[in-house]
Parts: sequence; C-alpha cells; structure tokens
Amino acid sequence: MSMPHRAVRRLEKAEALDRVAKPVSSVAQKVVRPRFVRNLLSGTNIGHPLHPPLTDVPIGAWTMAGLLDAVGGCDAEPAADLLVTAGVVAAVPTAVTGMNDWSDTLGAERRVGLVHATVNSAALTLYAASLAARVRGHRGKGKALGFAGLGVMAISAYLGGHLTFVKGVNVNRTAWQQGPEEWTPVLAAAELPEGEHRTADADGVRVLLHRTDGKVHALAATCSHMGGPLGEGTFEEGCVTCPWHGSTFRFADGGIVRGPASTPQPCYEARIQNGRIEVRVPPAGTHADASEDRAHRPRRRPITRAPAT
Repeated sequence: MSMPHRAVRRLEKAEALDRVAKPVSSVAQKVVRPRFVRNLLSGTNIGHPLHPPLTDVPIGAWTMAGLLDAVGGCDAEPAADLLVTAGVVAAVPTAVTGMNDWSDTLGAERRVGLVHATVNSAALTLYAASLAARVRGHRGKGKALGFAGLGVMAISAYLGGHLTFVKGVNVNRTAWQQGPEEWTPVLAAAELPEGEHRTADADGVRVLLHRTDGKVHALAATCSHMGGPLGEGTFEEGCVTCPWHGSTFRFADGGIVRGPASTPQPCYEARIQNGRIEVRVPPAGTHADASEDRAHRPRRRPITRAPAT
C-alpha cells in the first residue's frame, strides 16, 4: 500500500474528527434542506452532480497561473493574475456544492470529506493572499503564495478523488443494475392492494411496486443517490421519497422531484397478466425508459450504505 493510501486510511479511521464533523454536518443539512437549494446544489436539474465539474475551474485556473508564474515571464503576469482571480471566484460556488454533497456522508467518507474541505479552505486562503500581494505589486510574494496554494490544492484534489473513485461518494447506485428484458412475473396481483407498495425480485434486481388508481408502477428499489431502500420510504402524490436523504422520484417515469439525487430512478414497465404482476425494462426510446442503454450494461448487485443521522 502506497504512503498516500496509508495516510487516507488513517484519516478514515480517525474517529476524533467526528467531534467536528457531526455538528458541522448537522448545520450543513439544515442549510441545504429547502427543495430549491437542494436541487440547485445537487445538479438535480442537469442530470449530473454539480460539484465535480465546478472543481475543474479553480483547479485549471490555478494550475495555469502556476505555469505562467514559473515560465511566463513579465508579459504573462496579467494573465497569471487573471487566472488567480478566476480561481478564487470559482472556488466559492465549488465549496458550496461540495458542502451539499458532503452533508449526506457518514463515517469514513465524512471524516475524509472534512479534511478535504479544510485543505481546500487553506488553498483558497493562500490564493486570496497571493492575489492581494499581486494587487499591491509584491510579485515575488504573490508567486510564492500561489505555489504554496498549488501544492495544498494538489493534496485536496487527491482527497477528492479518493472520495469519488475509491469510496464512491455521489456515484449513481443503479448504474450497473439490469432488469429483465422480457415480461417477468414478480408478485401475485392479489398481494398488492390499491394504494399499497411491495418490493420484489425481478431477474436479480429489487424493484419497488406501487398500485394507484388501478395501475401498477415499478421503480428500482435502490435509490440512485446513496443506495437507500425506497421500499422503506414515504409515498404520496404519485411519488416515493427515500428515507435516507429525502430524494423524491415520480412513479410514472422515475423523474426527480427533489434532490439530492441527480440521476433519475430506473423505471420499469409493469402489467397484470394471469393474476401475476409482470415487469420488464422498457424498450429503448419509450417514455418510461429513464436511463438509456441500461439493458446493455453489466449486472451488479445494488450498493447499500448506512442511513444518515
């Protein structure tokens, strides 16, 4: 195991960080609770988490500023200053969206995320100081602070990558699920009364069934956001709300009504045939097909995690 990997593993097990992480997370959850705020910061309306693409702006701007400071010479100084400024400005919405995503984490992810945010704040402080020094004409000091900020930012970027690619924070939990392509019986129709819901197995995938106005609807039972059990959620107005973080999906098409989910819930066609409820993956291009090409993805068991507190 490499030294960076060992260091992050120690952070994951540093329960002392919980004394800070838990109260800060509670405050963050209250701040992002309103539906408009939650949808905006989560990227719900664009179909993709908002924080990852925003990180490209300060990282790219500050990296290019460092390159110009190192080899650009006097003619490149205005461009370097502009890039530092752009990075400082872009870091603010990036941090806010990151706080939104972090508020849904627990345990190891929350501890690493707290350190990630702290290191990011240190990098932003260094670049703000670098910008102030540049404005005052202290070019050497400004460059030195910028290079220090670049090094700190690299550490933060590593932690962010660990959260996404190793811990799977904010990764679509239904990405590799595949339901049956042919009509498949999953439950006796008599076992699903009007207004009730049940979960059932459909060719190795758990599906959530709900009957309303005589029609049976079927969604993947695993929340796309963090893997919450939708079968334990709340049901009203043709929607289901995840019990973990409050993501709300329409039964009609799997569309998102409220974040933090940013990926629509896989939606299946359902019918009653010979007293049995049958489901299948909608043919490509149909209205109920909430996720394109899902039938061609490899199968994987649903990912689960502990609920938020």
